[in-house]
Amino acid sequence: MSHEYRKNPEAVSRLSPEQYHVTQEGGTERPFANPYWDTKEPGIYVDVVSGEPLFASVDKYDSGTGWPSFTKPIEPRNVVEVRDVALGMVRTEVRSAHGDSHLGHVFDDGPIATGGLRYCMNSAALRFIRRDDLEREGYGEYRALFEHPDGGRSDE
Repeated sequence: MSHEYRKNPEAVSRLSPEQYHVTQEGGTERPFANPYWDTKEPGIYVDVVSGEPLFASVDKYDSGTGWPSFTKPIEPRNVVEVRDVALGMVRTEVRSAHGDSHLGHVFDDGPIATGGLRYCMNSAALRFIRRDDLEREGYGEYRALFEHPDGGRSDE
C-alpha cells in the first residue's frame, strides 16, 4: 500500500501552540508533562503534521528522561537526522522526512541490546494510533508488528 505523506497546511493550522512551537520552530516540550512519555499501550506514533509512520510501541522504552523514547524508527525512510549545534553542543536532530517536523533528537545512550540508540521524541510532534485502530486509520500494514509468531497478540 502506497501513501503520499507531505506537510499538510491544514494540519499545521490545527496545531496547538505547543505542537506548533515544537514541530515548526524546533522547540522542546517539558519532560514528564506530555501525553506519551509513559504510554504503554500498543500502537504506532505518526507525525502530527504529515501522518507518516515514525515509531512503534514495540520499540518504546522508559529512558527515565520524561519524553517518549524509542530504540529505532519503524520506517527509517521517514526520519531525517540533522547535525544540531544550536545549544553550543553537538546533537543530532530528528525530523520527519515528508512533513519536515522537528521531532526531537537521537542519542547514543540507548539500550545496548537493541543498538544503543535513544530516539528522544516530543509528544507534541506525534499522534498515537492504537493497535486496534490501525486498519480504520489507514495503517493496517503495521498490524503485524503486534502479532506473535505463534498467532497471539503482543500487548507489551
